[in-house]
Amino acid sequence: MTSVGVRKEESEEPQEPKPSGYAAARLRLLQGETQPGPPRRTALSGLTDAWLSGLFGTAAADLRGVALVAVGGYGRGELSPRSDLDLLLLHDESVTKSDAKAVAVLADQIWYPIWDLGLALDHSVRTPAEARKTAADDLKVHLGLLDARHLAGDLGLTAGLRTAVLADWRNQAPKRLPELQELCAERAERQGELQYLLEPDLKEARGGLRDATALSAVAASWLADAPRDGLADARRRLLDVRDALHLTTGRATDRLALQEQDQVAAELGLLDADTLLRQVYEAARTIAYASDVTWREVGRVLRSRAVRPRLRAMLGGGKPAQERSPLAEGVVVQDGEVGLARTARPERDPVLPLRAAAAAAQAGLPLSLHAVRRMASAARALPTPWPAEAREQLVTLLGAGRPTVDVWEALEAEGMITRLLPDWERVRCRPQRNAVHTWTVDRHLVETAVRASAFTRRVHRPDLLLVAALLHDIGKGWPGDHSVAGEIIARDVAARIGFDRADIAVLATLVRHHLLLIETATRRDLEDPATVKSVAEAVGSPGTLELLHALTEADALATGPAAWSSWRGSLVTDLVRRVAALFSGDEPTEPEPGAPTAEQERLAVEAFRTGGPVLALRAQTEPFGDAAEATEATAGDPEPLGVELIIAVPDQAGVLPAAAGVLAMHRLAVRTAELRALDLPDGMDGSVLLLNWRVAAEYGSLPQAARLRADLVRALDGSLDIRARLAERDAAYPRRRGTVAPPARVTVASAASRHATVIEVRAQDAPGLLHRIGRALEEAGVRVRSAHVSTLGANAVDAFYVTGEDGAPLPGGRASEVARELETGLRK
Repeated sequence: MTSVGVRKEESEEPQEPKPSGYAAARLRLLQGETQPGPPRRTALSGLTDAWLSGLFGTAAADLRGVALVAVGGYGRGELSPRSDLDLLLLHDESVTKSDAKAVAVLADQIWYPIWDLGLALDHSVRTPAEARKTAADDLKVHLGLLDARHLAGDLGLTAGLRTAVLADWRNQAPKRLPELQELCAERAERQGELQYLLEPDLKEARGGLRDATALSAVAASWLADAPRDGLADARRRLLDVRDALHLTTGRATDRLALQEQDQVAAELGLLDADTLLRQVYEAARTIAYASDVTWREVGRVLRSRAVRPRLRAMLGGGKPAQERSPLAEGVVVQDGEVGLARTARPERDPVLPLRAAAAAAQAGLPLSLHAVRRMASAARALPTPWPAEAREQLVTLLGAGRPTVDVWEALEAEGMITRLLPDWERVRCRPQRNAVHTWTVDRHLVETAVRASAFTRRVHRPDLLLVAALLHDIGKGWPGDHSVAGEIIARDVAARIGFDRADIAVLATLVRHHLLLIETATRRDLEDPATVKSVAEAVGSPGTLELLHALTEADALATGPAAWSSWRGSLVTDLVRRVAALFSGDEPTEPEPGAPTAEQERLAVEAFRTGGPVLALRAQTEPFGDAAEATEATAGDPEPLGVELIIAVPDQAGVLPAAAGVLAMHRLAVRTAELRALDLPDGMDGSVLLLNWRVAAEYGSLPQAARLRADLVRALDGSLDIRARLAERDAAYPRRRGTVAPPARVTVASAASRHATVIEVRAQDAPGLLHRIGRALEEAGVRVRSAHVSTLGANAVDAFYVTGEDGAPLPGGRASEVARELETGLRK
C-alpha cells in the first residue's frame, strides 16, 4: 500500500482559513451567496472538504498511514444545511503499533472543532480490517462505506478500503440484498408512504431518500439496476426540499410538518404548500415505483441463480429458454410478469395498453417495465369515442380488485394514464388536507374503484359503478364545488370513452350526488317526507339509486377508517329503503309522534313526581357509531361498546346544553340525540322532556347512571359550572401546533322539513361542542326537536331540527338570524 505524505497533500489543497473563517464562509453560502439546489450542496461539500483537510493537515503533521474519509450522505456530497458530517478516520495498523496515542490525539483535533461549531458529527476511528469487519456485522455501516470518499491523508489507504468494501458487497449480494429489502420494508411499515402523508419524513418514509440510496446500493452490486428515468430528478427534488426545510426551521429535521410547509414552499419559490406537496409526492412516487421494479428484478435474478444449476444438471448443460404463456391477445406471462408477445404491435393496436393492464390485474401479476415503456413509446392514441373493447378493458381493469393499484401505478409511472384520461392530470398527486382522508385524490379514486369492485354483484350495471368510482372526485382539481365541476368533467369523459347518452346522464348524476346519501342519512330526519322526496328527485330512478348506494359505501371505505361504520351504513340503507319505496309508489305521509315505550312513560312519570331528572343507562353489545368498524371482527364474548341513555326531566330551559355538557364531562361522544315533550297521564298537570341519546365512551369504562344524574341535577340548578369545567378540558385538548382550524359554518336548509327548521353546523370537533351549540340555541329562544350528530375525524357536522316556542318552523328571516348568532358564538 502506498502512503502519501501529509505535507505533500497540504500543498495541493487550497489554503483554508481557521475554523471561524469556515463558519463565516458557510453562513454566507447558506444565506444566498450560491444558487440553491445541487450547486449549493456541491459548494457546501467542497467548502467543508477544504476545512476538514486543513484541520487534518495541521493535526497530522508528519504522521503517515492515516486518512480522513467522508461516508454516507457526506460521502455522496449531499450536505444539507443541518446535515450530520459522517466521517471515518482510517489508519494503518502500523500507526497504532508505533504510537498508540497518535491516532486518538489526531481524532480529537478534528472532532472538537466540528463540535465547537455546533455541527452534528457521526464519527468512527478504524483500521481497514476493522471497517470491513464492522460492515460485515452491520448492514447500515456497509451501506455508508459504499459511498466512501477521500478527504485527506493517505489516498492509497482510502482507495484500498473502497475496493475491498465494494468487492465484499458484490460477493455477498445474494445475502446482503434480501437483508436490505427487509430493512426497507420494515422502515416503510414504520414510517408509511411518503407519497400519501400530510407530514412526510423525506428520508425515512417509503419513496424517500433512504430508498433512493438503497437503489444505488443495488446497482453497486451489479445484480440489478433501477430504472433511471426520472430517478435522479426525484432524488434532487427531495434534497432541495430538505435543504429548504433545514433553512426555514434551523433544525436538522427530515419531517415536513404542516406548519412549516408554506415557508418551505416560499423558500423554493413555489406557489403554495399544495404545490410543494405535489412535487414531493411525485418524487416519492418515482422512487417507490423504481424500488418495486428493482426488487422484483433482484428476486428474479436470485431465484434464477438458485434454480439454474439444477436445471443445467437436469438438461445436460446449456441455458434453458424462458417460457411465455399467452394471457390475452398480444399479451403473455413470462417469469412472473405480464409482458408483450413477440407478435404484439402496439403501434397498430391502440387498445393493447388497456388489454395488457386488464390482463395483468385479473391475473394478479405486475406489468413488465419493458412492456409498459414499449407501449408508452409506440402505442397510438385511442380514437374518440373509444371502441367498445377499450371501454370493456378499462372496466375489467377497474373491477380486478386490489391488483388494480399496482398495475395502475405502473401505467401512471410512464405517463399513460394522463394520455388515456387527460383530466387525470389535475388530480394526480393532489393532497387532501383532511385527516379523514388516507390517500391523495388520485389514489383515493383508484381505491374507491377497488372497493366498488366488491359490490359489482349488487348492481345491474357494474360498469357504471366502477367508472363512477374512478371519476367521483375528478372535480377536485378545479375551483368551486368539486361535485359540480366533476359532473361536467364526468360527462365529457364518459362521452369520450364511448358511453351512450343515457349512461352519460347516470354517470353525471352519480358524480354530482356522490355525497348525497351519506350527508342526508347522517344529518337529516329520515322520518320527514321532505327528506325522502328531495333525495328521490335528485337521484331520479331506482337504478341510479342502486348504483349510488354502492358508490357511497365504496367512497367512504376508500376514504379512511373514520368515514364508515356499521352505524352509518345502517342509516344509509334505511334512507335508500325509504327512497326505493317512494319510487315504487309508496308515498310517505307526515309522521305522527311515536307512542312512548313503557319504560319511557315510567321514567316520565317518575321525573314528574320527583321534580328532577331520571336516567336509564343501558350498555350496548351491538356495535354502533364509529366504534363498529373496530369491533366487528372481535372474537369472544361481547363487551359493552356504548350506551343508550334515556333522560326524562320536567320541562325547563337549558336541558339540552346541560345534558350535552354532562356527557362531555364524562367523555361520552354523542352519536345521535333526540328530544321531545311527552304527554302525561290524566291528573298530572305539566310536561316532561324526554331525551333519547346514543353515546359511546371515548375511552375507559362506561360511567354509572348515578354519577350522570347527580351531575345533571347540579347542572340544571346552576351549582355545576359546566362551561368552566369544559373550558379546562378544552385548554388541555391536544391540538397541532401552528395550525388554525377553519371557522365554524352554520347554514339553514330551507326545504329540508315541513314541520321544523333545519340548522346545520360544521365545526372543528372539540369537547363540549354540542353543549355550546345547545346553549346558543337556548339563548336564541328556539326549541330543539331533534339533533343528528355526525363526526368525521376532526370535523363535526351536526343538524338540528328547531322550532319556535309555538312549535312551528321559524320564519325565514328569523332562521337566518339564529344561524348568524350561532355562527358568531361558535367562532369566539
